[in-house]
Amino acid sequence: MKKYRDHYFQKAKQENYPARSVYKLEEIDAKFSLFRPGHKILDLGASPGSWTLYAASRAGSSGLVVSIDLKPAETVLPANVRWFVEDVFNPGQELKNALLEGRPFDLALSDMAPATTGIIFADQARSMDLACQALRLAASCLIVGSAFVVKIFMGPNLPELLGEMRPLFASVKGFKPKSSRPESKEFFYVGRGFKGDGR
Repeated sequence: MKKYRDHYFQKAKQENYPARSVYKLEEIDAKFSLFRPGHKILDLGASPGSWTLYAASRAGSSGLVVSIDLKPAETVLPANVRWFVEDVFNPGQELKNALLEGRPFDLALSDMAPATTGIIFADQARSMDLACQALRLAASCLIVGSAFVVKIFMGPNLPELLGEMRPLFASVKGFKPKSSRPESKEFFYVGRGFKGDGR
C-alpha cells in the first residue's frame, strides 16, 4: 500500500502538481475525452490546485478555468485561471457574475468532498449534498452538449444522484480511477451531452 501511495505522490511531485489527485482527472479525461483547447471550465473543490492546473493546460491560453474552493490555491496559477475563495452553497456576487458573464461553460468538474467524520452515513450524506449542489451550479452555466464530472462517496445514495443527472445529460457513466486509493469510497459520475436545465 505504501508503494502505491508513494508512486502517485512522487509522480505528482516530479511533475509539479500539488496533489496526486491530478491522475484521477487524467484517467477520466483519457477515457471520456473531455477537454478541448479554448474550453471554458468550471472547477469546484479546486484546492490545492492539481485539477485546475491540468484543466488550464488542456484548455490552453485561449481557454479559461474558473476555480472555486473554501481554501486558496497552494500553487502558482497560470494566467488563464480565475480562483475564488467561496462557499458553493452561498456564492458571493462577484462569483455569481463570473458564472454568468461571457459565454457558457464547456465543462464542469467537481472534486468536492466533505471533511470526513468517520461516521459513514453522515459522510455519504454530506458528499451527496456537495454533489447535488455541484450539479445545480453546473446546470445553471453549462452550454448545451457540454460535460460534467462529479465525485461522490459510494453508498446507498448513488442511485439518487444518478436519477438527478440522467434527465440532464444524453449519457451518464460511472468511473473509479485506478489512481484512486483502493480503500477510498470515492466514485465519479461523468455526464456528457448536456441537454439544458429543463427542471
